[in-house]
Amino acid sequence: MKSNLAPAPSHEPAPPAGEATSAAIDPRVSAVIAGDRHTASVLLLELLPRIRNLIRYLIRGDQAVDDIAQEAMIAVLRGLPSYRGEGSLRAYSDRIVARVALSWARRDRRQKDRERESAVQQEPSASIESPEQYLLRRQAVARLDRLPYEQRHALVLHHVVGLSVPEVAQQLSVPIETVRSRLRLAQNKLRQIEQEPHDPGLVPDREDD
Repeated sequence: MKSNLAPAPSHEPAPPAGEATSAAIDPRVSAVIAGDRHTASVLLLELLPRIRNLIRYLIRGDQAVDDIAQEAMIAVLRGLPSYRGEGSLRAYSDRIVARVALSWARRDRRQKDRERESAVQQEPSASIESPEQYLLRRQAVARLDRLPYEQRHALVLHHVVGLSVPEVAQQLSVPIETVRSRLRLAQNKLRQIEQEPHDPGLVPDREDD
């Protein structure tokens, strides 16, 4: 299924999902690696809207977006020395952000499990996007909120981040056939949601354990 989901709008168009690119490394990367804090701030501010929206696609609810984005930006900076210009800097950042968000989701679920055993989620500011883009993105997020985490993560990593099915399997540490199954289930669920007479995504489904 061709997905309508897309990461945050940026100042330049993103390459099609899965397209291999090879470009000269942005000179700002070398400056950041050399310790230029001003350039690091400028680069992160440029990536921030995309980072926030990708996190929101992966994580249910808005409360932790800022904390995860901060953790992801630190991880992007720390990972820059390993960036070799194979693909765009945005795509390189996407993969790091996805890893951080998925790691956070696993920790959060473990914490919630512990809380359930012992006892029985602010809207991100709109970045540079039109009202139509904002509404479409929020609709996509609302639909994603109705998917179980496992299906949601597989769908976003494959259709938004642009990872291949084997790469998604490696990222999630599950068999390839499990990823294919989760993608099929997620796509079927989204089709059902799109056919509902009321606004989709307003009442999240119960998350599967």
